[in-house]
Amino acid sequence: MKAITKNIKQVRRVTFLFATGLLFFNSAKAQILPLNAQYFQNRYLVNPSMAGINDGFNINGSFRKQWSNIPGAPITQSVTMDEKLNKVGWGVNVYNEKSGGLQRTKAVGTFAYHLPLSDQEQQLNFGVSFGVSRDRLDLGSVRNSDLNDPSIARFNDRGSYLDGDFGVSYTSKGLTVEGAIPNMRSVFRNDDLNFADKPTFYSAISYKFDLGTGINGISLEPKGVFRGIKNYKNLWDAGVNANFANDKLYVMAMYHNTQNATVGFGMNYKSTLYFMAYYNTATSAISGYTDGDFEINIRLNIGKKP
Repeated sequence: MKAITKNIKQVRRVTFLFATGLLFFNSAKAQILPLNAQYFQNRYLVNPSMAGINDGFNINGSFRKQWSNIPGAPITQSVTMDEKLNKVGWGVNVYNEKSGGLQRTKAVGTFAYHLPLSDQEQQLNFGVSFGVSRDRLDLGSVRNSDLNDPSIARFNDRGSYLDGDFGVSYTSKGLTVEGAIPNMRSVFRNDDLNFADKPTFYSAISYKFDLGTGINGISLEPKGVFRGIKNYKNLWDAGVNANFANDKLYVMAMYHNTQNATVGFGMNYKSTLYFMAYYNTATSAISGYTDGDFEINIRLNIGKKP
């Protein structure tokens, strides 16, 4: 009887570890397609040096539901606040993602410095974020598991841990060059248990072309992105953002080397309330199981100069 009980516990432990592995795998797949707002509308999401890069006090909120017809599909939420005070920028960045029973939350505060290089809108920007991250497993999502199993208890007992991000960028009237190291603890510490699901670096270059002025003017900003995820192949994205009607309307399109694409459209009201909606086609690895996912981003800008 004792042998049977021992075998049952071993089966439960293996089942738990297997389920946890699947949750981490789903989370890693979610990171392959980050929040689309980070490419153009809210660059502070991925790069601390972009905190306060826009005039006024900015509040951004993002929500994405992935793979809606797959049980336990990732749900991502983000809220950022940032502002520039003279040459200094500050920000708060809160990110939450739930994939299956695994929930990841990260909250950081940011300090940025914007160094003017000339009177032609050229700036060198530096930013650093510090805060805490926490991974937690919903025990109710793990079927046939023994709540007294030590392997389950140890997962949630890890608690919160210190984390941070670093970023640098060069901005001008047209050219923007970015580089960032997010989740520095995961990148530099080999003992971090989250070994396969976090971004390790982000780099991007874009140039904005203004074609005409006024209501009939159009601005085009092509952009190339190269980024990494721990224990996964490096990724690249390429696309363009177009603004119309005095920057009142937006259209964005990106192609990702995971063989999928993103399209987005948006508008703003009196340069105060901004709205953007995105649709991602499914990556090649899961295209047979789901049609894609939707994301929305809303920004409120207070005190922007006219």
